[in-house]
Amino acid sequence: MTAAQQNGGGPTVRRIQLGARLRSLRIAAGVTREDAGWAIRGSESKISRMELGRVSFKERDVVDLLRLYGVFDEDEHRRLVALAREANEPGWWHAYGDILTTWFQNYLDLEQAAELIRTYEVQFVPGLLQTDAYARAVIVLGHAAAKPDEIDLRANLRMARKRLLDAPKAPKLWAVIDEAVLLRPVGGIEVLREQIESLLAASQMRNVRLQVMPFRSGGHAAMGGAFSILRFPERELPDVVYIEHLTSALYLEKREDVDQYAAAVGRLFIEAEPPNKTPEILRRALRALDES
Repeated sequence: MTAAQQNGGGPTVRRIQLGARLRSLRIAAGVTREDAGWAIRGSESKISRMELGRVSFKERDVVDLLRLYGVFDEDEHRRLVALAREANEPGWWHAYGDILTTWFQNYLDLEQAAELIRTYEVQFVPGLLQTDAYARAVIVLGHAAAKPDEIDLRANLRMARKRLLDAPKAPKLWAVIDEAVLLRPVGGIEVLREQIESLLAASQMRNVRLQVMPFRSGGHAAMGGAFSILRFPERELPDVVYIEHLTSALYLEKREDVDQYAAAVGRLFIEAEPPNKTPEILRRALRALDES
């Protein structure tokens, strides 16, 4: 893991940060995107993509833009050029590149940089809280034709993700799971028992808040499906809503979309059983498994 990644950010995050800074410098200098594109032998569209963090950066382009924008402060110059280098470094998940789609690579990068992750799951235990055996069972459901080596690689990736919660600058994870998750024996009864015991331990972690949405609550604000909201410490990074589908994912960044999901998860936190009741709910689920 590189120094940049240890500090809470991989290539996706660094591109967004650098793009946002370059945009503010361009506007402050009164330079149009068209003129900026001309300066780096590119187009207005390229500048737009750079400022949104959607493309990689060439150091030469960054240097030319800083000169155009009148940035001659040596410290600022060095910082932004270093950011461009970091934006081109592979993420920690590079070793798993053969099994990762671009959209999930981006999520891993954002997840790593988040300071708060709010999530709701209706079918499975959230990925960051899954045991190895449970994760393998979930992976097999989604990749039935995968060979054992691929299953191993995907499971190892998920276990590597879990280490995020034990990192020095670990994010806060606030998760709500539907009661059905505690009753569905994904991987079998023993796998589910181990998973619930692991959830019981996780519920005692200082940076994890776990709640259960009981059946008796009836309808609730998030019945449309699972989603996560990521919040970042960097002011350049807006909150992001992440909704995963079978073969793709949806990222929502528009303020009105994020606000709607934030309101929904806020209602979930109120409607679900309070966190201090979670240990007893989990123990009750374990007793039910023993009696079945």
